Parts: sequence; C-alpha cells; structure tokens
Amino acid sequence: MSPKASLFRQRLAERAIVADGAMGTMLYGRGVFLNRCYDELNLSSPQLVLETHEQYVRAGAEILETNTFGANRARLAAFGMAEKLADINTAGVRLARQAAGNSAFVAGAMGPLGIRIEPLGPTSLAEARAMFREQAEALIGAGVDLIVLETFSNLSELHQAVLAVREAAGDELVLVAQLTVDDDGNLADGTDVETYTRALDSWPVDVIGLNCSTGPKLLLETIERMMAFSGKPFSAMPNAGLPVRIEGRNLYLSSPEYMAQYARRFLWSGVRIVGGCCGTTPEHIKLIRSEARSLQPGRPAFSHAAVASRVAAAPAPLAKTPAAEKSGLGAKLAAGRFVSFVEIVPPKGVDASREIAGAKLCASRGIDVINVPDGPRASARLSAMVTCQILQREAGIECVLHFCCRDRNILSIQSELLGAHAAGVRNLICITGDPPRMGTYPDATAVFDVDSIGLCNIANNLNRGLDIGGNAMGSKTELLIGVGANPGALNIEDELRRFAWKAEAGAEYVVTQPVFDLKLLEHFLRHIEQFKLPVVCGIWPLTSFRNAEFMVNELRVPVPDEYLERMRQADSAEKARAEGVAIAREMVTRVRSMVQGVQISAPASGYARAIEVAEAIPLERPFGGNAASQASL
Repeated sequence: MSPKASLFRQRLAERAIVADGAMGTMLYGRGVFLNRCYDELNLSSPQLVLETHEQYVRAGAEILETNTFGANRARLAAFGMAEKLADINTAGVRLARQAAGNSAFVAGAMGPLGIRIEPLGPTSLAEARAMFREQAEALIGAGVDLIVLETFSNLSELHQAVLAVREAAGDELVLVAQLTVDDDGNLADGTDVETYTRALDSWPVDVIGLNCSTGPKLLLETIERMMAFSGKPFSAMPNAGLPVRIEGRNLYLSSPEYMAQYARRFLWSGVRIVGGCCGTTPEHIKLIRSEARSLQPGRPAFSHAAVASRVAAAPAPLAKTPAAEKSGLGAKLAAGRFVSFVEIVPPKGVDASREIAGAKLCASRGIDVINVPDGPRASARLSAMVTCQILQREAGIECVLHFCCRDRNILSIQSELLGAHAAGVRNLICITGDPPRMGTYPDATAVFDVDSIGLCNIANNLNRGLDIGGNAMGSKTELLIGVGANPGALNIEDELRRFAWKAEAGAEYVVTQPVFDLKLLEHFLRHIEQFKLPVVCGIWPLTSFRNAEFMVNELRVPVPDEYLERMRQADSAEKARAEGVAIAREMVTRVRSMVQGVQISAPASGYARAIEVAEAIPLERPFGGNAASQASL
C-alpha cells in the first residue's frame, strides 16, 4: 500500500483537492490517432505520457490519474494487447509517480469494460468483477495512492468494480466512484438521481461523484441534487462541454475561464475533488487550481497549524494587550456597546475627496467605524491601508482595514501589519481575498502564501512580540483581529470548521457576509456560541431586483423569496433603492438582539442610504445579546 494513502485521507478531510484534466485530449492534440490504444502508449511512447503528466503538475494538479482508463482485459483484447495488462498498468503508475514527485497524489484510473454484462450481455457479473480485480491488483501493486472509477453509466457494472477494488485493496485505500449522466441527470438506462445516489452512498466507497457528461453546468445541478441523498464527500470532473468537429479534429469549446467559474461553484457547493474530463487541458486546471487556492489557499508550510506550532514554541512572548486598550472599536466591543460599521470602498484613482466626504457624513451621524475593503472583486484601487489613514486623519473617524492575503507573501504580510500598527490603523479584518480572475486583470498572479487562518496566526504572533519564525522582536503590535464568516455558506460545516480554526488562531471579533435569511444567522450563532466572540452582522441595502439576483446567483448569498418579490415589484430605480433600504432597516431591527453590531454596505457610494439604514439602531444602544460574547475581550 502506498505510504501516501493515509495522507490522502487526511488531506481530503481538511480541504478540497484539485485533480488533473484529460489525458486522451492531450495525446490526441499531439498527433496520436483515435484508432490507437492510448493506454499502450505507456509502453511505446512513455515520454509523451510523462510530459502530459508534467504539464498538469505545473498547472497545479494535486491528483494525477494514470493513463490506464481502458487498461482492463476486455478493452485491451480489442487491440490484441490483453497479455500486456500488467505491464501497461505498472508503467502507467510509474510515469505518473515520476511526474508527481512530492507535488501530487497518483490515482489509478479505471473505466468501464466496454462490453455488455448481464442481463444485457453474455459477460456475467462474476466475470466482470474478475476483470476489474485484475486491473486493480496491477495498479495497487504498482503503488497508487487511490483508485478512481470513472465514466460508468451502468450501476451494476460500477458495483462490480467497487467490490473488485475492495477485494484487492481492503479498506485502507481511498476509492472514488464516478458516474456519467444524461442531460436530465439520469443514467443511460433511466436510473434516476435518488436511486443511484442512495446506492453509491451504501457502497464501500469514500468519495462519490460525476465526470464526463455534457459539461460543468449539468454536473453542478446534478451533484446539488445528489447531496440530498448522501453525506459522503463528492467529486466533479466535467467535460469542457461537448466536442465539435472542426477541420477533421474534435475540439471542446468551453474555455478555461468558464470551467474555472464552475469550479468555484462546485467548491461553494462543498465538492471535495474538482478536476476535468474530456477536453480539459493544463490551462483549464491552472485556473481551476487558482479558484481552489482563493477559496481555501492554505499550504502545508504555512498552514494555521504550522504557524500555531511556531507560536507555541516561540521564546519569551510578550503579554498581549487587552482588546479594550487596542482601539476605540475594541473598547466599545469590550464594553458591550452595539456598534455600527459603514463600508467605504477605496477610490480607483488618487482622489479620495468623495470618500472623505462620506466618512465625515458617517462620523457626524454617529457611525462608529468605517470599514475599508482591500481590492474588492480583485480590483486595483488606492491602497486600503492608505485609505484608512486618510479617512482617520481627514474625517476623524476610526477605520477597520480589510487585510487580504491574495497580493502578499508572508514577508510582505508581516511588514505591512507592522506598518499598519505604526500608522495608527489598529483594527483588522483578516480575509483571504477574491481571485484575480474576478477582476479587470484576470492574468494577474495570486500569491496566497497563507489564507485568512494563517493571517490570523501571523497577526496574533505580532501581538505577542514574535515574528513569523517565532523569534522575539523586542516590541509588539496592538492589532484588533477580526475575521469574516458566511452564515449562508452552502457548505456550512466547512464554514464552521474554518471559523473554529480562526478563533483558535486569535480572532477577537467576526463580521459576517450580508445576511437576509434570519434562520441561517440563528443557526450560525448557535454553533459559534462556544467561542464567545462579538458578531457584527453584514447588512446590504439592495439597489434593484437585478442586484438581488446577483447576490443569489453570483455571490451565493441566500435572499428569501419575500424580499426578491418586493424588489421585483419596485417599478423604478428610486422605488427599488427605497425598498432596498426598507428591507435593510428591517434586518437591522430583527438582528438587533442577536448580534453586537451591524456592518452596512454602501453600494455605488450610497453613504446617505447606509446612514438611513443605521438610523434603525436606537440611540441608546447597549448590546442586547448574550453578555458572554464579551468574555474573551
């Protein structure tokens, strides 16, 4: 058994993993005719196969599937190569392992037999299982880290493959079982989603999912339906659309950008293995990996656990300053005050006069702090830290700095956090950051040395007078560490797990994504009550029905049908903005007793509307929630 098998299980439990893309598409693109046995190229053209694997490694693939999809006795016999089965599978593993090195796991790829089995054909279930076991034994003997059964359209055949792999490997090896579905999400014989999902859920497989089919949209919709019938981890490896015949060549037209958008949605839905099938290339996988890193970008060398261990081992840490002494915001939270934030986005140029005027207006109307995003939607704007300094100096109101991991390595993070303290910017919200693809410069390179959890650990280190290596600095920062959270996350279990890590890493308060559904907020608050951190609820004044649809479909923020209908009925821009403010004010009133503050966004620099929303907060406003939330401050 491969020594990486148990490591793969651990990694799968921690975060989603990116698989590679098509092998056949790449080989075909390099001139291999369709009538060749592609699996035999492991022996006759090993360099070609190796180079393809290496391209996927460079693109960021964390799983390399062996070039053995059709290397079973039935398929090889059609080419007169059945006697080479063991050699082909062993060579396939060796080539993938050579390319993977320490950068990727090696998955033994196994596809259908390509023949009809009972009751539709002469091959019995026992014979089919024996053929699957023969290939599985060859792959396992060569040292694969996991097995991927893929592109099965017959449930009975897949069941025999599952049983064969378990007979050969036992329970230790991770087994992924994937089906391919028609345009309705059913199998070729009409088996519906619930039936095949319940079957997969009952079998001894670790991950279930879909691959191939007609593209990512269908797979996303079908997997979301499957999730109602199984709690197992899911995988998704869609085709890049359907092939089109152009000048004698089969081409897939779904762009890397399009596939990456759906990869993000797969990850939002909670899918744990994301990759590609027919038509996907290293360019597709490169952008898919970028999406994965932006959503969960921790690296082993700088993970929250690694940084935390360094903190624990650091010599002579200084005592941390209490939150109440760090900033005005810290003092208000510690005193149990209900606080109000208004978001002001940095200007696109160097003229911050409009932002200064907005901050002055907020200060005059009793807003506690200005919240300044850092490159929202991956846009190039005036430095968020400089914006905070300008607003604090010119408008006389305290600011909260969003600090983004996307654009900084760990050296820059440390330097800029020290700079923030020295410049008088003491309030942070540690965020991972939107991927560059979302902005106007999609080719920009993301850094992501750490995610928001690692960032919290670094800031917490500095607050104890320790650098990233755990070395004493002789002085300390006094940064109030805030974090983000999403009560409406599609994969709420993963969100809660990450929140626990953030709390462990030193978070002192939390600001949520916009909330419209009170039930989701209540559920989230119940599950984080043990951490006793002040919660500031995000409030977004909708500006139009289109804006509401954007929140639901693009940002994946749940908006109840009642609010959608109210925005739909607003028959003018003015009425829509007024209705959006009314809804936001209702949300402020409803969450008032549940949280310790609100963070009000100001779409299109609508500072007056944000203040109008804040006016729903009573002037005398001690926190009405559980006083235990201030205990940690």
